[in-house]
This record gives sequence, structure tokens and C-alpha cells, in this order.
Amino acid sequence: MQHNIQNILLAALMAGVSVTGTGTATQTYAQSAPKAQAGEGRAYEIIGSEVWDVPDPVSGRGYQVFVALPPSYATQPNRRYPVLYVTDADYAFPIIRQIGRRLNVEGPQIKEFILVGLSYAKGEDGKVSRQRDYTPTPRGPSTATAGAVHGEGKAYQHYLADQVKPFIATRYRTDPAASFFLGHSYGSLLGAQILLTQPDLFNGYVLGSPSLWYDKRHALKLEEMYAKNNKDLSAKVYLYVGAYEALRKGDRRYNQSVDMVADNKAFEAALKSRHYPNLQLKSVVLEDEDHLTVAPRGFTQGLKYLLSVR
Repeated sequence: MQHNIQNILLAALMAGVSVTGTGTATQTYAQSAPKAQAGEGRAYEIIGSEVWDVPDPVSGRGYQVFVALPPSYATQPNRRYPVLYVTDADYAFPIIRQIGRRLNVEGPQIKEFILVGLSYAKGEDGKVSRQRDYTPTPRGPSTATAGAVHGEGKAYQHYLADQVKPFIATRYRTDPAASFFLGHSYGSLLGAQILLTQPDLFNGYVLGSPSLWYDKRHALKLEEMYAKNNKDLSAKVYLYVGAYEALRKGDRRYNQSVDMVADNKAFEAALKSRHYPNLQLKSVVLEDEDHLTVAPRGFTQGLKYLLSVR
């Protein structure tokens, strides 16, 4: 059931707008007047976005990053900006870009930020990429397709640290003290892994509906291991999950095989029990939302938590 939810989420959210182009910017900042789109049935482009090829020399796979610069980037050349890295860029990048801008329409609620979307491997189906790159062990769900590869999350984590972050830092005016990660589902499972094995890779994390059920709650074992060897966890973390992601068999509004709400609460309780001096943690259960519908609402609240101007 849960593996099917992963696939449904991917298909539903990838059905929208796509980013096009390679290596060159269509525009470096948002204009006050919309730019006309190319017609005659051509693909819709996200204005003010850039696409760059950032391959992984270790695996030999090609990946791209999508970049959207804040409205003031071109007019304030001495200013440095927070950076938000988001997984599942094919759907999350356009959604978060617009949420970030709409939040500031009637006055600033959040700080302007550079948005970096992390794409799937070039030439691969999104499901293939994410189940391999975002999972911590090779023991995938029993419902996985025969021959499916899981468990290369650590390798992808090294790719982010060694290739993507340096690439962004050398090309844009980034604030090294304000680097954030956002993921949903398998994407936030990857985020939990990074938080518990290399927490200083990012300063803050939005972990949405994390797939903590994966491999018999492997992420909770990582949390225990981290606590045994560390007295502090310096990060700002926002956890969200939809109320309908709880386990309630017989009611089709709810999950039928795993209790993601209970897992999320267990993760929250474990982190709070450590009394880390520099951990800032907020965890919410969003009512009337399931694994598919909760993402945009969680994105919005996560941005307000990490980037609030107040």
C-alpha cells in the first residue's frame, strides 16, 4: 500500500508544469511583467528559472539542478541569500517557487531565498531514481517491483555534499549559514538520514510525511545511534504529516498498512527526549490531509518556520 502511495504521489504531482533547458538561464530574476511564452504548442517554461547539468562523477549518472533566484537578486549585488534545496524537483520546484513568492505578496512573511531543485537522474523514470537515491538500505518494501534498486541514499548524500552544494556556492551569492533542505515522503526519508548522519550539511530541515516505516523503521535506529555518540544536534527541524496518514483499516481516507502519524510522533518524541541544546523542533499533524494532499500545505508552513522574517 505504502509503495503504491509513493508512486501515486509522484504521478499526480509530476503531471503539472515542467522546467526546460540545459545549462543556460531563461532569465535571472522575476520581472514585474510576465514574459510571453513561446506558442505553437511548445512546452510551458518557468520564467526566471535556470537549469544546470551537475553530473555525479562517482556513479557516472547525469543529474540536473533547477535554480530560481529571488526577485531582488539582480538589484542587490552585495546581498547574500539563504538557499533551499528540494528533492523531487520535477513537481516540488514549481510549487515551492510560487508558494515562496505568494507568501510575500502583501508584505514580507519570509526571507527571499535561492531555490534549488534536485532532479532525478537523466534518462530515468522518477520512481527508479527516488527509490534508489532517497532510501537508506537495500531492503525495499515487499511491494517493490522485482529488480528494483534501493539503498543508495548515502551515495546520493555524498553527491549533494561534494558536487551540488559546491556548484551552487561558486555560482551564486549564498549565505553559508542559511542552507536548508526540504523533502516529502522518500525525499524526507533522505533528509532524516542526512540530519542523523551529517547534520551540519544543512542548517534547517523540512521533513514532510517521512517514510519512517522504511526497512522496519531504520531511521529511528539511526536516531538511536546518533544519540549514543552525540550530545547536541544543531538544526532547525519542521516535521509535518497529514492526519489521514494514520493507520485505520476499513476507512479508505486513512492509510491501510502503515501508521505514519504514529511514526512521526515517535520520531518527535525521541528527538525531544535527548534535550539537545541547539535543536529547534516543531512537529504538526495537519488535519483533513492525506499523503497526496498534504505536501503544498506542509511546504507553506515549513517555509514560514525556516525563513520567517519575524
